[in-house]
Amino acid sequence: MNFSGKKVLFLGAHPDDIEIGCGALIHNIVQQTEILCVTLSDNQNNPDLKNVKGEHLKSMKVLGVPEDKIVFGPFITRVFPNARQEILEYFLNLRRDFQPDLIFVHSKQDVHQDHLTMTDEALRAFRGITVLGFDVVRSSYGFFPHFLVEVTEEDVQKKIEALSEYETYRGRYYFNSELTRSIMVRHGALAELLFAEGFDILRIVGKFEG
Repeated sequence: MNFSGKKVLFLGAHPDDIEIGCGALIHNIVQQTEILCVTLSDNQNNPDLKNVKGEHLKSMKVLGVPEDKIVFGPFITRVFPNARQEILEYFLNLRRDFQPDLIFVHSKQDVHQDHLTMTDEALRAFRGITVLGFDVVRSSYGFFPHFLVEVTEEDVQKKIEALSEYETYRGRYYFNSELTRSIMVRHGALAELLFAEGFDILRIVGKFEG
C-alpha cells in the first residue's frame, strides 16, 4: 500500500494506546502526509492518571506530531459500551471534518471493553474506508499482523523514546523498551525486513491501477 498523499486518522481509546500500537509508523510518515491523532478519553477522572494527558502530548511531540494534530475526546474510561451512540456520532463528525483515506484503530482481538467498543463504532462510522487494527500487547489475545509496514531503526528508537515520556507507567512491563523493540523485530522478520509495525486487516478498500 502506498501511503503517499493519504490523510491518515489514528484512533485510540486512552493516552498511550496510539503510541504503543503505531508510534514507529507515525514517526515514519508524519512529515510525508497529513495525519490526525484522536484519543477518546484523557483519563482525567482517575486521580492516579492526572499526568497522562500531558505525557501524551510530550510523547507525540517526540514522534513529530504537531499539537494541533492531537485531539482528546470527551468520553469516560471503562464505560465506552454505555456511550456507543455518542462515539458513533463523534466518529461521523470526524469523518465529515477530516475526510480520512486510511484509519488505524484497536485490533478486533483486543479484549478491553473501551478498545473493542470504539473499533466496532469506527467500522460503522467509516464504511467504505480502509481500516487497520493495531495491537496493544497487554490486552490483545490472538492478534496476528497480516499487514506489515516497514519502519527504520530511527523510527524504532523514537517510538521507545516517546513511550519513555510516560512517567506514570514507568515500570509497567508493556512499556519495556526491549519488548517494544522485539515486537518490531518480529514483525520485520515476518516481512523479511529489519523492522516493521504490524496490523490486522479490518477492512481494505482498494483499486487496481495499471
